[in-house]
Amino acid sequence: MKVILTGGGTGGHIYPALAIAEGLKGQPGGADILYVGAKKGMENTLVPKAGLNFQTIDVSGINRVSVLKAAWALSKFPFSIRQAWDIVKKFEPDVVLGTGGYVSFPVVLAASYRAGCKTFIHETNAKMGLANRKLTARVDCNLLAFEEAAPMVSPHKFKVTGSPVRKEIMDIYYKRKNEPFDFKNQPFNIIVFGGSRGAGSINRAMMDLLDRYANEDFQITWVTGAVDYEQIKRAVERRWGSKLRLNLKLFPYLYEMGAALAASKLAVCRAGASTLSEIALLGLPAILVPFPYASDNHQEKNARALKEKNVVEMIIDEFLDGNTLYNMIESLRYDEQKMQDMRENLLKEAKPNALDDIIAAITDS
Repeated sequence: MKVILTGGGTGGHIYPALAIAEGLKGQPGGADILYVGAKKGMENTLVPKAGLNFQTIDVSGINRVSVLKAAWALSKFPFSIRQAWDIVKKFEPDVVLGTGGYVSFPVVLAASYRAGCKTFIHETNAKMGLANRKLTARVDCNLLAFEEAAPMVSPHKFKVTGSPVRKEIMDIYYKRKNEPFDFKNQPFNIIVFGGSRGAGSINRAMMDLLDRYANEDFQITWVTGAVDYEQIKRAVERRWGSKLRLNLKLFPYLYEMGAALAASKLAVCRAGASTLSEIALLGLPAILVPFPYASDNHQEKNARALKEKNVVEMIIDEFLDGNTLYNMIESLRYDEQKMQDMRENLLKEAKPNALDDIIAAITDS
C-alpha cells in the first residue's frame, strides 16, 4: 500500500500523523509512506527525524489579522495545489490522509481528484479546523477524535476514532489496566505545562502560586518552556534559595513526559487535542487553561466539551492568576471524591484503540 500523509504547523497535527505512520508500517506487508509538509513548518525537523520520506510544497497559513498577508497566502494556493498534484501524480498513492494544518488542504484536495485514491482527514479537535472544514465533503471518510465534531460532516462519512498518542503513554495505560493502581493514595503531585514553547500566563500564575505552596510537602513538576526557563529559574533562586520545602522540579522541556504525567495526581495545562487524549488515557484530572489565540478558538471548545461532561476544570486565560489557580487546586486537593470521579470519567472518554481504528479504516478502504 502506498500512502501519503500530510499535516503540519503544530505538533497537534504532526504527532498523530507520525503515530499513524508507525501503525501503517507495522501492518502485514508494511506500507510505502511519503509525508508532505510545508517548507517552513516544524514538520521539517520532526518528520525526517522519524525516518520517513519527506517532500515539501510552498504554502502558507492564512493570516487572520492582516488582510494583505492573507491575500498573499491565498495568491500562492493555486501554485501549491499544482505542486501537490505533481507529487500525487508521481507517487501514485492508494491513500492520502491529512491531519490538519494549511499544508494538508492542497494535498488532500489534489488527491481527491485522482481516480482510485481514497482520501481521509483526521480531526483532533472538537471543532474542525479551517483546512479540514473545507475538505470534509470531498474526502471518503472523516476520522474524528471528538464526537462533538460530527455535526460538521455528513452522517455517512465519519468515524469517531479518537486520536493516537505516543507509545510511552499507551505503555502506562496498559500497565495500569493490568496491574492494580491506587489513585486515591497517590501523593498529591502536580504537573504544570503549556505548549511546546511554554505558556506565559500559566508561568506568571505559577510564580504567585509558589508563595502559597513554598512550605508544602509535595511535588510540583513545572515545564516552563525554553523562553521563560532561565528567567524563572533565577527568580525562584532569588526568592527562596534553599529554603523551599516544596519539591519543585523545573524544566525548560521534558522528554520523559509520560513518566511525569504518570507520577502526578493533577495537571495544569493547555487544552490541545493531543494533551487531552493523553490525560484521558492516564485518568489524570486537570485544570485546563485554553490557549486564547488558537485558530477558531479550538482549545476552548475542546476544554468546554470535556468540562460539560464533568471530567476537567477550566480557567479562561484572561482570568488566570495565582489566586484563582490556588483556589481551584485547593478545592480539588481536599475533595478526594471529586478527584476520583474526574479520573473515572476521564477514563470513560479515553480511546485506547484510536490508532487501531484509524489503521483499520485506512486498510479496509
